[in-house]
Amino acid sequence: MYEKLLSHASKYNVEVYEKSMVKNVKGLYADNVIWINKNYLTTSADKASVLAEELGHYHTTVGDIIDQSKIVNRKQELRARAWAYEKTIPVSKIIEAHRLNLRNKYELANYLEVTEAFLEAALQRYKEKYGLSVYYDNYTVCFDPLGVIEWFDCRDF
Repeated sequence: MYEKLLSHASKYNVEVYEKSMVKNVKGLYADNVIWINKNYLTTSADKASVLAEELGHYHTTVGDIIDQSKIVNRKQELRARAWAYEKTIPVSKIIEAHRLNLRNKYELANYLEVTEAFLEAALQRYKEKYGLSVYYDNYTVCFDPLGVIEWFDCRDF
């Protein structure tokens, strides 16, 4: 996933650098440049989860939103995260994982090449957006507990 996101960044002429940063900063985006904290993020899944959100800022954020005490900035932060979740963990990928017999969140996160925390946040976002489940292409995806139900047309039997 990290490589796919790097390719996406390149397509939009967004430069990505891995550099040492202060411990509590995972990544930053400004002026078509994304910095990933190489000291804090050690796995490809860690980097992908942060890069996805920073690309979300590229696609959805306007201006300086560092001051999160402002409601307008918090809304932009949520919009960037929502973009990241939908780009890296679309509902179709959850169904695809079900078809591959992946049975828990750990396996799903590994399959999607993101962290379990990122996956959990994405599932929470989908619950906020759709409710406890969503119908998608003859499947019902349940977000809590996570599961997929395949529907069959009885007329086919």
